[in-house]
Amino acid sequence: MASLSIKNILPTYFDESRKNASEIWRKDITFSNGDLIKIVAPSGTGKTSLIHFLYSMREDYSGDILYDGKNLKQHTHEEIALLRKDRVSIILQDMRLFGEETILQNLEIKRHLNPFHPKEKIGEMAGRLGIDSRLNALAKQCSYGEQQRAAIIRALLQPFDFLLMDEPFSHLDEANSKKAMELILEEVEKRNATVIFAELERVDYYPATSLFHL
Repeated sequence: MASLSIKNILPTYFDESRKNASEIWRKDITFSNGDLIKIVAPSGTGKTSLIHFLYSMREDYSGDILYDGKNLKQHTHEEIALLRKDRVSIILQDMRLFGEETILQNLEIKRHLNPFHPKEKIGEMAGRLGIDSRLNALAKQCSYGEQQRAAIIRALLQPFDFLLMDEPFSHLDEANSKKAMELILEEVEKRNATVIFAELERVDYYPATSLFHL
C-alpha cells in the first residue's frame, strides 16, 4: 500500500508559534491509498510551500516527508525523477505550460514520458473540459482558464499514486470547476490514488475523507 507521511515539518522561515493554530505544521500524519485530503489554507499560511515540499521542489523545511517510509530528502535526483514520472502528479497554481508550444504539444510531452492513457484520451478529456477547440493554439495565446484546464489534463495523463493540487480551479468558474473535479475524481478512482488538495476555502463538490486546516 502506498503511503505519504509528514512528520514534524515546518517551513524554516516560519516561527514555531505557527504550529499552534495548524493541523499540519509540526504534526505526524500519514495518508494512504484512496484518501481524499482537503487542506484549507488562507493566504500566508504556507499552502503553496507545502505542495512544493511534497513534490520536492523545495527543501527549506525542518522535519521529514516520507514516501513509503523513505525520507524525501534522501532520494537521489534520479529517484526524484522516477517518483514524479511514476507515482506523484501535480497541478500547480501557476500552470507552468510551455508558452511557445501548443496545448496539444504540452499534453503530449507529459503523455510520452510515461503514458497511462492512449493519445485519443487527450481529445476526450479536452472535450469534457471545453478546450478541444484550443488544442492547436499556442499556450501563451490561451486564457488563464484554458491553460488551467490544460494543466489539469496534463496531470491526469500520467500514472500516479498521489495527486497534489494547489488551487487547481483558481481561474475557473464554478461550472467548469465542477466538470474538472468530476474528471479528476474519475481518474483518481481508477488508480485508487491519494489526493492532497490545498485551497483557500472549502469546496463543497470535493468529497473529502479528511479535512485539515493549515
